[in-house]
Amino acid sequence: MATVNLADARRIIEAAEARAVEIGQPMNIAVVDEGGNLVAHVRMDGAWMGSIDISVNKAWTSRAFDIATKELGANSQPGQQFYGIHASNHGRVMIFAGGIPLRRGGEVVGAVGVSGGTGEQDQTVAEAGAGVL
Repeated sequence: MATVNLADARRIIEAAEARAVEIGQPMNIAVVDEGGNLVAHVRMDGAWMGSIDISVNKAWTSRAFDIATKELGANSQPGQQFYGIHASNHGRVMIFAGGIPLRRGGEVVGAVGVSGGTGEQDQTVAEAGAGVL
């Protein structure tokens, strides 16, 4: 299986950073490979320190379950099929927008995770990064 390498991660982060600048919101941006291992991370000037871990865990969650964290969040509300999933994996699972699986040739090869703004802002920045592959 192909994976996300450092050159890919740099391009993904560059595209995500450009979108974050465009919307005026500094972000933490993380890229993981097919095994959920961190390939690269950037904390833009002014981005929250508390969002470093969240961005990494959004990327990890997207790869662990091959689903956007926004979608996982919608399916983890009370009465939904994944209710309580955020408590699994030692609390590492993120259930709010900003994590997107990265696909190449239809296969998931990694994921991007973004944190530092509203859910809508995180999602649009993650989409910009994911759009590179």
